[in-house]
Amino acid sequence: MDYTSILLNAISWAREAGAVHLRYFRGNELSIQSKLNDSDIVTAADKAAEKLLLDHIRSVYPDHSILSEESGADEQSGEFRWVIDPLDGTTNFSQGLPLFCVSIGIEHNGETVAGVVYAPYMDELFHAVKGEGAMLNGNPIKVSGKTRLDHSVVSTGFPVDKDVNPDNNLDNVARVMPCVRGLRRLGSAAVDICYCAAGFLDGYWEMNLHEWDVNAALLILAEAGGKAESFRDDRNVSIVAGTPEIQRQLMAKICS
Repeated sequence: MDYTSILLNAISWAREAGAVHLRYFRGNELSIQSKLNDSDIVTAADKAAEKLLLDHIRSVYPDHSILSEESGADEQSGEFRWVIDPLDGTTNFSQGLPLFCVSIGIEHNGETVAGVVYAPYMDELFHAVKGEGAMLNGNPIKVSGKTRLDHSVVSTGFPVDKDVNPDNNLDNVARVMPCVRGLRRLGSAAVDICYCAAGFLDGYWEMNLHEWDVNAALLILAEAGGKAESFRDDRNVSIVAGTPEIQRQLMAKICS
């Protein structure tokens, strides 16, 4: 099946959602609200971007199902499912920090076949179609190819329940940080994974993510020659990703 027309719509709609982000960014109308706790927030921009995307999908593809961060899963069923994070990196966004994005993954019969991640402040648009490679702003990308952990720059993140749950990733940070050139915390899982795909980062791990955080980005990473694996199954989506050799070494450190 030709997924090109679906991808082109996803790219266009991601750019529209990014424009919504920028209209709110560093403004005074964010209407920040807590969800699970004060570390898990939603803004007016999340909701406006999600509404735009859902309206487009339901209008053009009424028989496709949707899983979106703020609205959850709809009751539609069929061959295609859209997996959406309308604004990944909401804490960054709410603080006026420029690392945030919209993430759109498209599944066909349970397999992700197309993905778009757009970071509007940097105007960086990553996309991939299964079997066709990965792109950044229309140019092919590949993972860095590094093989030494001590030459690598990697990133991570922390679960929203870090204040009450001691299983909060600090033990992994203590194991990994002495072994790498640099450790970063960018604040957007989709950006982290896409930056691994482009070779800007060499590895990444995080626990307690959700499917909408990673669906599109993991396809982009795979199409760029990267690798990702789950390192535990009791904390939602918990992955180690990166260029293959660094991913392997990170996995060994985290699972030690």
